[in-house]
Amino acid sequence: MSPLQTKTPRDSQMETRYLVMPQHANDLGIVFGGTIMSWIDALAGMVAQKHCERKVLTVSTDRISFLAPVHLGDHVVLRASVNYVGTTSLEVGVQVMRENPYTRDSVRATTAYLTFVGVDDAGHPTPVNLLKPETPDENRRHENARLRVEARKELLQKLKLKA
Repeated sequence: MSPLQTKTPRDSQMETRYLVMPQHANDLGIVFGGTIMSWIDALAGMVAQKHCERKVLTVSTDRISFLAPVHLGDHVVLRASVNYVGTTSLEVGVQVMRENPYTRDSVRATTAYLTFVGVDDAGHPTPVNLLKPETPDENRRHENARLRVEARKELLQKLKLKA
């Protein structure tokens, strides 16, 4: 294994686009939530792989919020970047925009936060590259992610005490 590197969110961020086709939508012409979730997981996984430079596994989707519907014929723009890194895990944030292909008007449709773990060839958790946020926006996202990590740990502790 090569020594751990320090990377910025910019080093591994990605963007992709989809055209909403009939197979993506329900009988109302609105994209299935599961389709958007699949696109989110795939892109977030690629971002995590690029950051870690190794295999990763999805551990959880901390939060996914469907803010606006995406319709048949819309363009869907997904942007993802690493928000936070622990020892063996990392959080990737994904923003999904609905874009009108004719007017270019766009609306935030979905946001999601996913946690991945870096794994070695045997599938065991292994240390991942460090993260150095640089911009005010990256620092804000890093701090928000740190708060989510703390909240998850507190919730798990409370649940264990009740069990």
